[in-house]
Amino acid sequence: MSLREPKVSVVMPAYNVDRYVRRAVQSLQNQTLSDFELLVVDDGSTDRTGDVLDSLAERDIRITVFHNQNGGAPAARNYALDRAHGTYVYFMDGDDWAEPHMLEDLVSLAEDNRLELAIAGFYIDTYYGRDNEHYTEVKSCPSRIFGTQQEFRAAAWQLFDANQLYPPWNKLFLRERIERLGLRFRPTFWDDFPYVLDYIRDVERVGVTEQPYYHFIRQRSESETARWRPDMYEKREEEHGWMLDLYEHWGLSGDAASMEMVQRRYIERLVGCIENVCNPQCTLSSAEKRSLIAQMIETDRAKLAASVARPRTRMLKAMIAPIKMGNVELCYREGQFISYVKRHNTRLFATLKANR
Repeated sequence: MSLREPKVSVVMPAYNVDRYVRRAVQSLQNQTLSDFELLVVDDGSTDRTGDVLDSLAERDIRITVFHNQNGGAPAARNYALDRAHGTYVYFMDGDDWAEPHMLEDLVSLAEDNRLELAIAGFYIDTYYGRDNEHYTEVKSCPSRIFGTQQEFRAAAWQLFDANQLYPPWNKLFLRERIERLGLRFRPTFWDDFPYVLDYIRDVERVGVTEQPYYHFIRQRSESETARWRPDMYEKREEEHGWMLDLYEHWGLSGDAASMEMVQRRYIERLVGCIENVCNPQCTLSSAEKRSLIAQMIETDRAKLAASVARPRTRMLKAMIAPIKMGNVELCYREGQFISYVKRHNTRLFATLKANR
């Protein structure tokens, strides 16, 4: 590929997504902004993903496909980043898709306001049953250009609350800044969150558009989010430490609104950790599950979070009540119930999660 400098480098890892990756790539080919390069890393797929990508690349010089041994999404993204030439970088997954005006609108937002980071709303499309039935949830915040770094930091809790600061795929990143900071994805599960945290830690010029463009798809039964994760609790503990560190770095560890969000975020994810333990795939005995739940809810972190968090809905208030009470048995039963709904009624689970 020539060393041309397109406006946007789109980075896409792809692993065993032959049923979806054509739609993902075609949603980029249909963009109203044509000045982009698509760097796709076939991460050791064992299905026809590589063949589908090669056939698409044969007809579009903007697409470059790399066939690598399986190394995971972080390594795949980093491999593509090392070969990117665009002014901006956009990250996309091989089983999702984007609205036609996404790149054009984000580039305009970034260029008109000299942004280092442009953030957009997005859709979560949860598929269930047959005939492509799905539940769509929109995640967005009011459009806004932050005048100063401090203004962004003070309002960041609202962006976190609306899930705008977690994923990489609703953002346009300035590649010069990525390279200046030497930012790459860490070799870990849930690698995208620490990457975004590293990028926003000292970012100065940020803008938000409430318009959603990206469709994050939940439909594959083998999805990472549906599995039992033996290390989930440890990962959530690590993430909470990152959030506390970020807000201390920002000088906002004493800000009431920011800290309420951080602690509520922690307690919500603790409910998820309890559900994870109650997943039937978990190999622990019932007694061992109860013991582990007791360890989770009896820490100083959990007690502090339960006391500081102010749930926005009755449902969330009810969900964290067993943790506030320190009642292991209630936590265990609640975890079993959530796990059952998650596995047997995708539509109900998505609806409840969206309105929690």
